[in-house]
Amino acid sequence: MNNYTPKPLDTSDVELSQDILELTELLAKNTHEVWSAGRIAQGWTYGEERNDAEKKHPCLVEYEELSDDEKSYDRNTALETLKCIIKLGYTIEKKN
Repeated sequence: MNNYTPKPLDTSDVELSQDILELTELLAKNTHEVWSAGRIAQGWTYGEERNDAEKKHPCLVEYEELSDDEKSYDRNTALETLKCIIKLGYTIEKKN
């Protein structure tokens, strides 16, 4: 039996600036691009329904074409990553 219990860093007290919130969407899009590139490299192609045997996936489309539910997965990953970076004491700033 696996007794693994995930213990993510608590980032609930981290507040992000507007600049960082805007970065979240850029990172979410890139997260999708990285995922898509990996799938395509493994031989996956677009399909209206997911079919693991045929390596078809409906999310192999541009980020902007994803449903809000699908985008929320990538957004949450990006958001929690940014919060974790700040929680660990790092700073993120945009160069002009």
